[in-house]
Amino acid sequence: MTENISCPFESREELFNFDYCVFHKTANPRRHRRASALKMSAEGHSKFDCCGDSPHVRSHNEQIDFERYRKMVQWYIDKHQYTTALFWADKLASMSRECSEDIYTVAHCLYLNKQYRRAAHFIESRGLHKKSLNFKILAVSSRIAGKEYKEAIQISEAPLSDAAAAGAESTAEDSGSLHRLEASLHLLQGKAYEAIDNRSLAAECYKKALALDIHCYEAFEALVKHQMLSREEEESVLNLLNMAMGASCEDSEFVRLLYAIKVKKYDKPDPSELPVELSHLSENLDIATAVAEKCYYNCDYKRCYDITSTVLSRDPYLIDCFPVRISCLMELGKSNDLFHLAHKLVDMYPEIAVSWFAVGCYYYIIGKADSARRFLSKATVLDQVFGPAWLMFGHSFAVESEHDQAMAAYFKALQLIKGCHLPFLYIGLEYGLTNNTKLAERFFSQALAIAPNDPFVLHEMGVVAFQNQEYANAKRHFEHALSLLQSSGNAVLPEKWEPLLNNLGHTCRKLRKYNKALEYHHQALVLSPKNSSTFSAIGFVHSLLRHWSEAVDYFHKALGLQRDDAFSTTMLSQAIEQQMNELPPCKGVPEALPEYCPCDSPQSPTLDMDFTSTATCPSQEYDEIEGIS
Repeated sequence: MTENISCPFESREELFNFDYCVFHKTANPRRHRRASALKMSAEGHSKFDCCGDSPHVRSHNEQIDFERYRKMVQWYIDKHQYTTALFWADKLASMSRECSEDIYTVAHCLYLNKQYRRAAHFIESRGLHKKSLNFKILAVSSRIAGKEYKEAIQISEAPLSDAAAAGAESTAEDSGSLHRLEASLHLLQGKAYEAIDNRSLAAECYKKALALDIHCYEAFEALVKHQMLSREEEESVLNLLNMAMGASCEDSEFVRLLYAIKVKKYDKPDPSELPVELSHLSENLDIATAVAEKCYYNCDYKRCYDITSTVLSRDPYLIDCFPVRISCLMELGKSNDLFHLAHKLVDMYPEIAVSWFAVGCYYYIIGKADSARRFLSKATVLDQVFGPAWLMFGHSFAVESEHDQAMAAYFKALQLIKGCHLPFLYIGLEYGLTNNTKLAERFFSQALAIAPNDPFVLHEMGVVAFQNQEYANAKRHFEHALSLLQSSGNAVLPEKWEPLLNNLGHTCRKLRKYNKALEYHHQALVLSPKNSSTFSAIGFVHSLLRHWSEAVDYFHKALGLQRDDAFSTTMLSQAIEQQMNELPPCKGVPEALPEYCPCDSPQSPTLDMDFTSTATCPSQEYDEIEGIS
């Protein structure tokens, strides 16, 4: 017996609903025949063809409050319920006969649901990326998110139709809205080029984005965060902000001052407050992080540590602060703090490169280079343009004297962060270790051009000059580096600067300034009291001053710390030999032998001769010298 299901719809318009007809076509044969007849009468009208809707459907749609559904979809998007938003956006687009606004909302919801390829196909299959900049930007974003970078570049470079371009210009009533859209497109182009390692074109796209919209911080951050630009190029970008389209003079100056804090990393940080125009941002954590980075590049590690500690105490999850914090902890040798920070980062952000970079740095600082390489390699896989990971990767090879692998990692870092001086510095170091001083000097000069006040670079320039026997030039570089370190506010220099003081001593010795050389060597001894080479250097200077006793003493101390020191052993033997040759056999005894003076009338001594005269007996003179009474 067939169940009799009553139909709640009585009008033809309600019964025309296709889904309802399908649902009831097996419930009642009579209703099934009636539904079939209605289906035949509606032949040629597809439910996906909104333009072919019957008057009944159009009248039904006109009764739907589309604005209410649009607000509802936006509400779900704001509350991050993207699946619900997509469901209703899809239905709304169908009911509104694929209104462009609703189609864009569907594509946006697909993007938010991480259905990137579907979102791109949804737009491109309708040709909407050729008709509107908004659709084009969303399609390119979807391709980039789906890691289809070549397709993203093709879509971004495809021109809009003439009608669409004219419409965009006519609808852009406010000055800057069209420029912002074009800037967004250039930004996405830059990201796509950067993903395929075409960094020169990426930098050009980012510059175009900034020229069109000075507030496009992502473009600026991409340029300075990855250090794509040299010092001169950074200055040109700041000057470009003054000529940006659609920006007032006051706004351009404010943005320029704000951006300048992030680019001039090698300028000495001003101990005073921020400029007057930025005084209301003195408590901003992003600005504080930029100041900490400046302190790090100027070797003021203590101040950098204090600033980053304050920043992370207020916001423990500020990702931009972690790279400089990790580097600062390494310079200060705080391995325990680095251990805790690395574990915290891996727990919080296992998907970003800086977390595994911290782990690799910890293993490097405790002397486990192989383990460090394993985690640094993971960081480079997560972010191929993360330059600090490549630098540390090179350090892990350099510490084991694997020069070829270290050079390969440093050159990779040089490609990524050409605006940073560190790759040039470390490449020069590797060339110096392989006795290629000419290439080493060339890379050190490039590093010095980028960071003219970096004591590490100045020290290495002094080493190369010393090896080339240019001692006056070497002394100038060493003293410049020392003056920078002494002006950084450190009461006592860190132990790692002991080679600088010793090298200054060696240079002064070559220039025959022996007292100054001794002064520098003794300062180095304060920083590293158990360094055998410092003791042997002091002993050598005393040998040149012919202070044999002091020389012997310092050579003995050097051999006490390092028994197999061949130089100290040889110099000790020579110093002792010179001391034996130059010192008298007895203290106070004249070095010259007494001369024999023959008398005019020689007389043989007899027993009755009187020796009690005032003349001194020859033996009495030596008795008095030796203290015999």
